[in-house]
Amino acid sequence: MLLERTNLHHQLTFLRNKESSEEEILQKVQEILEAGSETEEEIKQRILNGEPEGNGENKFIFDLLETERIFHISQIKKISINYRLRFLRTRFFKAELPSEAVSAVKELEQAHQTSLSNLQILAPAKYFRLENADDPMLFAPIGNDYFYLVHKWGKDIHPLRKLAMWPLKNLENLLIFSFFFSFLLAFGIREIFFSRYQSTSEFLIIFLYTFKSVVALIFFYGISLGKNFSSGNWNSKFYNA
Repeated sequence: MLLERTNLHHQLTFLRNKESSEEEILQKVQEILEAGSETEEEIKQRILNGEPEGNGENKFIFDLLETERIFHISQIKKISINYRLRFLRTRFFKAELPSEAVSAVKELEQAHQTSLSNLQILAPAKYFRLENADDPMLFAPIGNDYFYLVHKWGKDIHPLRKLAMWPLKNLENLLIFSFFFSFLLAFGIREIFFSRYQSTSEFLIIFLYTFKSVVALIFFYGISLGKNFSSGNWNSKFYNA
């Protein structure tokens, strides 16, 4: 039986609705907002070239905003950590930007009579280096850590990605994973190579050696490649984070 792929837009919406009501979101955005045409190729280059680092905000027309497209940075961060994604400026995105994303930016700019800046993309880390992407999402900052979803393209995230990336969320998760993985590995080693040694003390010795070896290999691999936990690299622009 095939598992249904995970839609990140739906996950973000579910998380956002748990934390705030529609009226609260619109009120906050209205408070933020109150405080020439280009070709699609020019818009594409402007998106990919990006702007200098800063807390740039975009001026939207409040009545034209769609509530289901407004997300707070805390919600984006949770999704990024759970699925091991990156949320970075568009200039770091190395994959091909589809024409429908450029069209979405152009339509939004025309509707709100503005020029969008400081756009960011939510996507798996490797897709900021390779020309292959699943489920990227293009956001424009509104202000006060709120972002507006401009466009989403590609196929949805695999349903097992969240489970597969769970050990990489933080150090605690990695140690828990190492413990249970070592337990199963030690059990297998005993049954295959030491089946005549069935006492608890003998199994404990095998388990301790296995656990130590697994943790050592994991940390050696992580340190040698300069890898970091999802909670620390979700918005990192560095290659080896």
